[in-house]
Amino acid sequence: METLTALKVAHVLATVLLLAGALGLAIWVWRTRRNGDATAPARTLQRPWVFVWLVMGLALLSMPFTGWWMVHLVGWPLGQTWILVSSMIYTVGALAVFWLLVRLNTLRTAPGGSGKFTFALALFSFVCFIAIAGLMGAKPV
Repeated sequence: METLTALKVAHVLATVLLLAGALGLAIWVWRTRRNGDATAPARTLQRPWVFVWLVMGLALLSMPFTGWWMVHLVGWPLGQTWILVSSMIYTVGALAVFWLLVRLNTLRTAPGGSGKFTFALALFSFVCFIAIAGLMGAKPV
């Protein structure tokens, strides 16, 4: 397989794994809360879900490297507006994900807190990564 094609596959796979994992966790929390379990957000960091978080973390960490390598191979300058905006949105979204993990860990160790800000962080980071996917899909060169 050609290097550029392999990088595209790895980058798209990381994006799909990240968004699918986040959506799966969100649906699981929503369904368990709907069934009357108020501790569902606190249980998202327990042992069965650690694998999902690890896969999402690896996907999150691999995206800047595969993205930069693809841009380098194609020969696009890094100063293009859509690449810079994607990088800034990625940084803010990744920081929101890490903050979300800290909030979820805090809720896990001391349950009973409000989950509205945690939900807002999750929604904000999800929207950030959807916006990046849109920018990369459009590639306004």
